[in-house]
Amino acid sequence: MPVITVGQLNKYVKSLLEGDANLAAVYISGEISNFTHHYQSGHMYMTLKDETAAVKAVMFRGHASKLAFKPENGMKVIVRARVSLYENTGAYQIYIEEMQPDGVGALQIAFEQLKKRLAAEGLFDETRKRPLPAYPMRVGVITSPTGAAVRDIFNVLGRRFPLARVVFCPVLVQGEGASASIVDAIRRFNAEAAADVLIVGRGGGSMEDLWAFNEEPVARAVAASSIPVISAVGHETDFTICDFVADLRAPTPSAAAELAVPEQRRLVSTLVGFQERLEWGCRGVLTSCARRLELLMQKRCLAAPGYYTEEQAMRLDYLTRRFAAAARQSLGAADRRLAASASKLDALSPLKVLARGYAIGYGENGQVLTDVRQVAPGDDIRLRLVNGTVQCRANTIQEET
Repeated sequence: MPVITVGQLNKYVKSLLEGDANLAAVYISGEISNFTHHYQSGHMYMTLKDETAAVKAVMFRGHASKLAFKPENGMKVIVRARVSLYENTGAYQIYIEEMQPDGVGALQIAFEQLKKRLAAEGLFDETRKRPLPAYPMRVGVITSPTGAAVRDIFNVLGRRFPLARVVFCPVLVQGEGASASIVDAIRRFNAEAAADVLIVGRGGGSMEDLWAFNEEPVARAVAASSIPVISAVGHETDFTICDFVADLRAPTPSAAAELAVPEQRRLVSTLVGFQERLEWGCRGVLTSCARRLELLMQKRCLAAPGYYTEEQAMRLDYLTRRFAAAARQSLGAADRRLAASASKLDALSPLKVLARGYAIGYGENGQVLTDVRQVAPGDDIRLRLVNGTVQCRANTIQEET
């Protein structure tokens, strides 16, 4: 027997596995474990196992990118794969080409996975939802140009609030490119501030038909919109990710139009009611003012204004007389006090003393002489008499003890 290498052995075994038509397309059910997603390459590596055995598996990027859901550990799946051998390790494994959940549909799992992730980010929180404008003058509509939904929306908007202008942006609502078409429309409305409120939706259909409104790009575009968004997808029993992210969910497109705008007839009725209340209030105020004016006109100050002026004139005369009498009395008392003070001052005046024969002496420096020791023989002194002064010179000084 010839000796072969390990590589030759592995290659031979691989050719046997790949040459077996029964192993070229095998449907296998199992539970995922050891799941790894290489985000750079896009390949998925995992182990499929059941109660008795396990097999390694790989799903290359070309097939993995087509999955509607994200595989997870513990998830039961059914795969279509081919069986081969990885020559480098000599381990046989399966190469998965298709995968679907075992039991629950792939779309339903993808829906629940995205819903859980976006809820964890807070995109469904009521606190971030904005109120709709009370009187929008521009209503943006993003839906298919065909179908009953767009007709229903236009009919309801025109009937309820014809003052509002409808800005319509037709988009794909299902199939390839639908998600990108919806996202682009939302972004264009926001970039151009083309509406006061947005209605995003379509008519009813299967989960596959509504899937564009369950895709993550649409959900994030709705959440990022600065214009309030009403989600109107499908029928009342249909729920999409777009419904949870939007500021308001409407059960149908027609209901979305009703929620977006007020009813003109009700507004007119309200205005008429306000007008009637205003008129009633004005009449009440005018009636009250007229009654008050009538009462005021009956008062003496308006009916006979001279009565008050004459009375006040008499009071003024009385006060004037009192003031004059008080002034005379006060001036008389002041005159008497002044005369008494003048008499006292006159009695204390030095001139009175001088008139009795006394004199005041002033030294050479002008100081008043009170002591003989302030004067020396030969000093010039000045005597102040009652009617003038005398210039003298001291000849002798005699001090008395």
